[in-house]
Amino acid sequence: MPRAVTLIRSAALSDVAEYAYAATAPAESRLIFLAGACPLNEDGSTAAVGDYAGQASKAVENMRTALAASGASLHDVISTRVLVASSRQEDLVTAWKVVRDAFADHDVPSTLMGVTVLGYTDQLVEIEAVAAVLDA
Repeated sequence: MPRAVTLIRSAALSDVAEYAYAATAPAESRLIFLAGACPLNEDGSTAAVGDYAGQASKAVENMRTALAASGASLHDVISTRVLVASSRQEDLVTAWKVVRDAFADHDVPSTLMGVTVLGYTDQLVEIEAVAAVLDA
């Protein structure tokens, strides 16, 4: 199945980043704007309290579910923003590794940000995403 997303790389930019620096989608693609995927269980409780990696994993799982409901998958994501409630770089990196591993070789442009607080009790991670699909 053809994909709408094309990842852009530039030899003029550092290759130290673990993601593409840009991405495009053709005009005929349908864009999907996801709400921030939170680490919430079905009952609304926060998963993996105190665990950055566990919350990142649950947020990715919930993002996959929202994408599927929209007719998309992780391979249709065009960009992400990963929010981590911490001022410690190692906490951000812990969450990022989970997200990066979930996307594997579809290393979309991403922003990783430390924030002071997120919306739910005990929430440490949230992942925003935009996807693009070509409908048949």
